[in-house]
Amino acid sequence: MGKRPLKLLSFNFLRPTALFCVMLTILAISMHQRVYSRLWHEPLDVVVYPINGDSTLETHNYIQSLTHDHFAEIDQWMSREAKRFDLGQPQPLRTRLGEQVKSHPPLLPENESILAIVWWGLKIRWWVWRNTPDSESNLRRVRVFVSYSSEDSQLPHSVGLQKGLIGVVHAFSLDSQTSQNNIVIAHEILHTVGATDKYGFGGQPIFPIGYANASRTPLHPQRYAEIMAGRIPTSSYSAYMASSLKSTRLNRLTAREIAWID
Repeated sequence: MGKRPLKLLSFNFLRPTALFCVMLTILAISMHQRVYSRLWHEPLDVVVYPINGDSTLETHNYIQSLTHDHFAEIDQWMSREAKRFDLGQPQPLRTRLGEQVKSHPPLLPENESILAIVWWGLKIRWWVWRNTPDSESNLRRVRVFVSYSSEDSQLPHSVGLQKGLIGVVHAFSLDSQTSQNNIVIAHEILHTVGATDKYGFGGQPIFPIGYANASRTPLHPQRYAEIMAGRIPTSSYSAYMASSLKSTRLNRLTAREIAWID
């Protein structure tokens, strides 16, 4: 019988080879980012790129009103926490407002299979590169894309990727929500440098890792929310969302995860 065409054989060989090379490149870059983003010898550069998530005039006007000052609270909070842990770097973050991005990032897949997550990871990196090309070193630059919406509805899940130093945040385009938006942005920034979530079913903080002060007596109510849990526990089964970063803390586990302490 006849042989398979050489071109078809070449294509079938090159496609997985090219994908393998892309994965190796991403892995190598991610390893360098993990090291350089957690040295804390100088401020970590954070750029917030706003997106009009619902394409409304209200959200457009809100984005036009944004300035660097809207995110200054994040840097001030990180500086306060760094002082508590004797980091030695008085300004861990340098957050600034970037240009508005006109397109929308790919949404997290509802199918949580490994293949679906890996494919989404490749798509989000391609989308980030197309919308914010690496015109500067990205080893110490966290890019946070904040999709604002004026609609009073449940927002999609926000995410922070350590592999790529990428954050995708869904937030409300309301002045009254600025402080809580900053909690979510800070939470996802910390994900990019190694911090893990510390809440369980229903958003309830997990004891003891999701408590700002797990040795407090009495244990409840807690005075602060652990930033990677986001809620202030009032009992072992109830908690409420912190109103601003002033009501949040890093605990020692989170500080260790982001290489602030050994």
